[in-house]
Amino acid sequence: MGASLDEADFRSALGHFATGVTVVTARDGQERPRAITVSSFASVSLAPPLVLYCLGKSAFHFDAFAAAEAFAVNLLGAEAQGLSDRFAREAEDDFQGVEVSASATGCPVLPGCLAVLDCAREAMHDAGDHLIVVGRVTALAVPGGEEPLIYYRGRYRRLMP
Repeated sequence: MGASLDEADFRSALGHFATGVTVVTARDGQERPRAITVSSFASVSLAPPLVLYCLGKSAFHFDAFAAAEAFAVNLLGAEAQGLSDRFAREAEDDFQGVEVSASATGCPVLPGCLAVLDCAREAMHDAGDHLIVVGRVTALAVPGGEEPLIYYRGRYRRLMP
């Protein structure tokens, strides 16, 4: 193990860890819906119910998400790959043509989710080129579905039956 790390090598090594895929949604200061695809998501605590996601400081809607007092984490099912791709790209009108409902906090809820966690921002922590956003889960819904959307080594994957 070398003393210095190459960024590309580090990214490649981390790609060997399979993750689920989420889309985090919020509303900006003008109440416009915003969304971003996030694979850096984790549960933190059961009591109180806390989760976190990591927000890249270079993300297109960084300011909106950093300022949001509430957010929803949409846990995507395998059939929602198109939504993951859509919200991974920079776009001013993220939701054009997407039918959404609203969470209790008013954040967009996407179709095709295995679960949705409605959160109030609890804390934020600076972490290099990312911001760690911790949220207290205030409500949840489990619409259902069988198979999660999985990301591994730069590609979507499916679970083996």
